[in-house]
Amino acid sequence: MLPNQSHRFSVAPMMDWTDRHCRVFHRLLTRRARLYTEMLTTGAVIHGARDRLLGFSDIEHPVALQLGGSHPGDLTAAARIGEDFGYDEINLNVGCPSDRVKDGRFGACLMAEPDVVAEAVHAMKRAVSVPVTVKCRIGIDDQDSETGLDGFARKVAAAGVDALIVHARKAWLQGLSPKENRNIPPLDYDRIYRLKASLPDLPVIVNGGIGGISEAKQHLAHGDGVMLGRAAYQDPWRLLKVDSELFGEAALHATMKRALEAMIPYIEDQLASGVRLHSITRHLVGAFHGAPGARAFRRYLAENGVKADAGVDVLREAMALVDEPAVSSIAA
Repeated sequence: MLPNQSHRFSVAPMMDWTDRHCRVFHRLLTRRARLYTEMLTTGAVIHGARDRLLGFSDIEHPVALQLGGSHPGDLTAAARIGEDFGYDEINLNVGCPSDRVKDGRFGACLMAEPDVVAEAVHAMKRAVSVPVTVKCRIGIDDQDSETGLDGFARKVAAAGVDALIVHARKAWLQGLSPKENRNIPPLDYDRIYRLKASLPDLPVIVNGGIGGISEAKQHLAHGDGVMLGRAAYQDPWRLLKVDSELFGEAALHATMKRALEAMIPYIEDQLASGVRLHSITRHLVGAFHGAPGARAFRRYLAENGVKADAGVDVLREAMALVDEPAVSSIAA
């Protein structure tokens, strides 16, 4: 059983975006959001450079490891490694529509193989003590999203899955690119609401196209949680309101500038270990979206953050170009 409200709000796993630097940044905007890694294949986790791929900062908790794979033995091994590293949850990707994951028999194509997913969930549940969750779509291609999703959900629920995170679009594996799959298939939140109504004991989290905290509140009337993806990454100031608006707690920081100041010790430690500033600041370019000076902030980081000797002064100088409102005055 999941802890109460543990998945009330999450930031989605996003390839090339939600790396450890991004997650530290997001954590300094909200203490309550659940964070997710980029998807890592079981092969990478088992055979790759684990410290580089799996390492994270203690500040990130609660943080989940998302895995890509279908073989129960490999998923079990990777889940154990993730738990040993200290992750708070193991999540199985059954939603990514790219050709690479289809060829590797993981991601959204597994929605056509619910027995395989259920077997994998069952194996991971026996292997680890942390929650095991699944992130999926409402269906794929010509699959009936009513019977297909219901059947899929019931099988993974019977296998013991702790929560199902559902992206409210179909994935079209034939005819659409991964980028098109993020926008072209129509959103169908009602389908997720019906799933939750039919499986009231299964925690169901709503994902896909949610634009901000106000929309998140609407979905919370029908599901157990919400997950923001691109809106959280591209407009991260939205996260400043999560704790107050969704959990009834004081905001961690009153302004984005204060959050970025709080991140500077982390940045200094990373620079001292050989990380380039741009590897961190690339996640910050949308920090002041819509505020006076936001364009100058982005330009300054783009021009100066990539320099080999760039240090934290670059970030401070960029921040000085912005005149931002307090979090209490921005729309959610």
